[in-house]
Amino acid sequence: MIFNMSAMGWIEVICGSMFSGKTQELIRRLKLASIAKQKVQVFNSHLDLRYGKEHIISHDKHLLPSKSAKTLKEILKKTEHDTHVVGIDEAHFFGPDLVEVCQKLANSGKRVIVSGLDQDYKGNAFKNMAELMAVSEFVTKNLAICMVCGNPAHYSQRLTQSGKRIEVGASDKYEARCRKCFKAE
Repeated sequence: MIFNMSAMGWIEVICGSMFSGKTQELIRRLKLASIAKQKVQVFNSHLDLRYGKEHIISHDKHLLPSKSAKTLKEILKKTEHDTHVVGIDEAHFFGPDLVEVCQKLANSGKRVIVSGLDQDYKGNAFKNMAELMAVSEFVTKNLAICMVCGNPAHYSQRLTQSGKRIEVGASDKYEARCRKCFKAE
């Protein structure tokens, strides 16, 4: 497919469970845009400090420089006028204005690539991600491998006891699980 960046913007969503390669795919797409000499800006939630503060970093240690943001409105303010592609990692950490902000960016002619979990550790949808998928031009759902049986996995099993919906962590706190092996809390 060939796209004319000057003609319009659009939204791409990369979703799935923990360890499904969402950030790795986001980094791949953003690097390709950079190779094509498109100006890229990358943002991540200020909550995600697992591997670093000034980069988005995949579990297998691929990385790309990024800016930390507390809110999506902050991303709007920091996005430069001549930017072609905006990447947002860990989008499920942001609030209900995810759709509004991504729509504004896309409507201004930018390609917006968003990565995040589609479900929480209980298997419930992150509403902001579900609503964003509904208005996106492209949606990619990545699957991981179940750490119990090896089947395709689309759930994030929390291994620690915490009542908080958002608990930042990696393999120290989560495992990818298939439908059969997932245990909702």
